Amino acid sequence: MSKPRIIVTRKLPFAVEERLKKIFTVSFNASDKPFSNAKLVEAMKMADGVMATLGDNMDAEVMEAGAHGRAKIVANFGVGVNHIDLDAAADHGIIVTNTPDVLTDATADIAMTLMLNVTRRTWEHENTLRRGDWSGFDLVSGLGMSLRGKTLGILGMGRIGQAVATRAYFGFGMKIAYFNRSKIENVKIPGAQAVATIEDLMEMSDVVSLHLPGGADNRHTISRSRLALMKNTAYLVNTARGEVIDETALIEALQQNLIAGAGLDVFENEPEVPQALRDLVNVSLLPHIGSATLETRNAMGMCAIDNLVAYFQGIAPPNKLV
Repeated sequence: MSKPRIIVTRKLPFAVEERLKKIFTVSFNASDKPFSNAKLVEAMKMADGVMATLGDNMDAEVMEAGAHGRAKIVANFGVGVNHIDLDAAADHGIIVTNTPDVLTDATADIAMTLMLNVTRRTWEHENTLRRGDWSGFDLVSGLGMSLRGKTLGILGMGRIGQAVATRAYFGFGMKIAYFNRSKIENVKIPGAQAVATIEDLMEMSDVVSLHLPGGADNRHTISRSRLALMKNTAYLVNTARGEVIDETALIEALQQNLIAGAGLDVFENEPEVPQALRDLVNVSLLPHIGSATLETRNAMGMCAIDNLVAYFQGIAPPNKLV
């Protein structure tokens, strides 16, 4: 009996590719360039399953191609699926899976990295040193803000949000406030305060950390009006999805010092990052590396494979979304 054919849209860690080759007949993307829409349509027609990831526009046309072709499963390499039309997948009988849990700690670590970078102005100081402009130790220049005793506002208190809150409270002595659309049970952080509205969170926090899923429902959740509620000494950190922030409004708030700074791992129109944002000194910018450890990417890949294996064995994939 022939092995199911899987088309993989991006280059994967070595261990993940090796396991795939043992189980399936696999077509890899050696160039690592994102597939065009036409190529995604072709993949859905020609393969039994597709392993996709962020940047692959799995829209209604692509899902329809699966319905009339061979692929009936899209195994997403990642948690976020805002690049996949889940409604169209359901309409056309296409199963979609993701890889939750395994990237929680890596992403939470990057959120804390950005928080420390922007509040302690490390990017600014490192560039001063690299330019050869450092004149020696002094007591008053470039002072940052300590996190101890400050209020961290978590917007989206899921796995990653709670992991960030845990690090901030136990590691840095921060107070924790949070907003979540659904009630959260058993938050294991002493004194963590649930607030009634996003507006309340924006007003009271010294640092706001975003942990919302992407998609139309959350687009521009951080709007111009909500940015205006923040203290002018407060910082915004985003390791979720770029689209949850109105990027133009954020740039204006940073340029006008309406907020103190921002730490961003994600952007509204990736991989494009506006020059106006790159020119600012009160931001710390990373190129979407929240899950970028070898251990995490291997775990994500193995999770995606587990979903494929279950499907082809006739078992419900463990991380089935639709």
